Amino acid sequence: MILPFTHDGRSGTVTVSLEQHDDPATVGKGPEAYGFPACTATVEHPARGYRAMFGWVQLVRSTDNTTGGAGFDLDPFCLFEDAPSPYAFFGNEPTLFDAPSRDTRAPLTWLAHSFLAWTPMDEEVRRVLPLAAFSWGFGIDPNGHILLQPPQALAPSDWNGHLHLLRASHPAWTFDPWATGSA
Repeated sequence: MILPFTHDGRSGTVTVSLEQHDDPATVGKGPEAYGFPACTATVEHPARGYRAMFGWVQLVRSTDNTTGGAGFDLDPFCLFEDAPSPYAFFGNEPTLFDAPSRDTRAPLTWLAHSFLAWTPMDEEVRRVLPLAAFSWGFGIDPNGHILLQPPQALAPSDWNGHLHLLRASHPAWTFDPWATGSA
């Protein structure tokens, strides 16, 4: 899937791929991750340097999360769970990579909302402004089979629906609403 976005008046793209592991070791996972998904989203934009600094905010709703699947949780990168930033990945045209798995094959529904965003560096306030977004996920059926949920584009209303959680989780940051038609 290719998602277009505009930043600084210039067009860019996010290319999303989702595949099942047939060799989990190649992505740093153990053998129990066989058959689970790996999602990669790459960013291309003509800006350079600080103008090409973007980040990925990812939220996950899973039947084994803190709400039992009723709501979303922020999904920080495990090495930076205690960092006071909403970004799971951040950098110059950063790649989002996620390979969720479980040790058991119990029935499960897992859905991610992944948002490419940017934070203006020339402001005193740390603001997060969405640029492009998609959902993706997987499920484990009662027989232990893993079924992928292909990536789908998200709408501005999806970001706006997460604003309360984002603001409560990171009160030192400002999360702007995503205006309809600004994707």
